Amino acid sequence: MKVLIYDDAEQAVASAADHLIAVLNAKPDAVLGLATGGTMLPLYQRLVALYQEGLVSFGKAVTFNLDEYIGISPDHAGSYHTYMRNVLFDHVDIDLSRTYLPRGDCEDAATEAAEYEALIGASGGIDLQLLGIGQNGHIGFNEPTSSLSALTRIKTLTQDTRNANARYFEHFEDIPKYALTMGIGSILATRSCVLLATGVAKAQAVAAMVEGPVSAACPASALQLHPKATIVLDKDAAAELTLTDYYHHVHPKGAESVWN
Repeated sequence: MKVLIYDDAEQAVASAADHLIAVLNAKPDAVLGLATGGTMLPLYQRLVALYQEGLVSFGKAVTFNLDEYIGISPDHAGSYHTYMRNVLFDHVDIDLSRTYLPRGDCEDAATEAAEYEALIGASGGIDLQLLGIGQNGHIGFNEPTSSLSALTRIKTLTQDTRNANARYFEHFEDIPKYALTMGIGSILATRSCVLLATGVAKAQAVAAMVEGPVSAACPASALQLHPKATIVLDKDAAAELTLTDYYHHVHPKGAESVWN
């Protein structure tokens, strides 16, 4: 696990964006795994700005999103289909026919999950997966106690997760209780992943992920098993790490190690 710590959130976001751009520049038809949530907003804003400057193209890329709420349509204001159109897809040269998200309004969620997982496999697998982390350590919608080997499936959302997403819905009772999500096993199968975390509210979860035991109590800790996981943090999100001096020694100011 590579841990990169920056002085502020802006630098961390820039680093995460650079990782994605490097993959696209090396492989224009790369398969990208995308995430949603508040942490991702400045990252997508930066990617849009870099696209407008001519520094990156999404024209040949394929994308798979981590998750979607069950029971809402793609045009629902709170759906992740809408989120992705608003923050990225409508602002870059991506081919919408090559962008994939689970269908929350499907007739059979279990079948939708299996077909989504199969579609990822048929695409050749994900080259780079973007991730955020919840305050309870979830990645995607893999809440605590999630199987560390599960593939795309149905998950029941915790009350805390529903509260965190309340701003996207007019009434609390409208917030879905269930979601379709790529499983931790799906995430571990990606060729590389970049997790971005900023702010002191994420510090406890980050410490459990990076330095705690691999445990379903902190689903993100499974990334310790990923052969190419990069954790991008600002100093606030890194505040509860105990081996900070070592991370700075290996990657001073977030720089690559001499061996990279």
